[in-house]
Amino acid sequence: MSDYKPPFHMTDQMTSLIAEISEHVGRITVLQEGTISPHLRRKNRIRTIHSSLAIENNSLSLEQVTAILNGKRILGNPNEIREVQNAYDAYEMLLHLDPLSVHDLWKAHAQMMNGLVPESGRFRSGGVGIFKGKSLIHMAPLAAFVAEHMHNLVAWYRNSELHPLVKSAIFHYEFEFIHPFSDGNGRMGRMWHTLLLAQWKELFFWLPVEELIQARQQEYYDALGAADAQADSAGFVELLLEIIRDALGKLTVVGRDSDQDGDQDSDQDSDQDKPAIQRLLSALGNETLSAAELMKRLHLSHRPTFRKNYLHPALEQNRIERTLPDRPNSKNQKYRKHR
Repeated sequence: MSDYKPPFHMTDQMTSLIAEISEHVGRITVLQEGTISPHLRRKNRIRTIHSSLAIENNSLSLEQVTAILNGKRILGNPNEIREVQNAYDAYEMLLHLDPLSVHDLWKAHAQMMNGLVPESGRFRSGGVGIFKGKSLIHMAPLAAFVAEHMHNLVAWYRNSELHPLVKSAIFHYEFEFIHPFSDGNGRMGRMWHTLLLAQWKELFFWLPVEELIQARQQEYYDALGAADAQADSAGFVELLLEIIRDALGKLTVVGRDSDQDGDQDSDQDSDQDKPAIQRLLSALGNETLSAAELMKRLHLSHRPTFRKNYLHPALEQNRIERTLPDRPNSKNQKYRKHR
């Protein structure tokens, strides 16, 4: 077993922030899956994608990102539009990814960077540095050591007894330090941090932490640089804990946030995003599955309930389609998202 241990020390500020965050989490009502408003889930997911890409200099506005994800055409840089579509598909995979699987990390990166870089879905083969203007501010480890570093980081996380809030932030920093991919490290590091947090508390799947990182973007980069210079990620961890606390502070009850417009959801949203349909779409992801496979992922055993509440409504609203439309009762029938 590796004796790898990230350079870090615990502070009183972290202890205080963990207590505040835990108090927020305890106050937020999460009774069961489906409690979170599907409209709010989608709204927060779009905010997350817009903010994470904006940090990487994607120039598309929140309105443009929303339009793209609603299937509308916009005028814009094709690569930036592709980034939005890729990011949405990658975040849709979150519920089915293991944050401690390097294979799942590759799979998510392949989706996030599909059609954007030659080395999507695998660790980089060359050197990479981070520049501010013409100045090199961070030189990542040699490519030959990336796999070893990442396996050591995952092993450390798995065995660490630190609070998940702390060790997920340390993982975020170490991921950016290693810079395992040729491109997309920033957006992947933030997404993987979300996945690690969601392993602790499921509500983090839908919390737009990236939006507050964007609002404090310079502090975020300064904290990364300071951690490099000091060989200690404590300051970076404190900043991320502050951001998480503030993001949770904007939520009063899961399904409602302080910026939500209440009853202004459109009829289309309320029809298309009923909890049962949304659960089915999340279970389906970007795969093609049989009814039995979908029921297993949804933890359902009663076929009539599945067909009445999940399958038939999703088909009627054109959210999914049959692979054999002319043979609806075929034993080989499978389902995929509507194209």
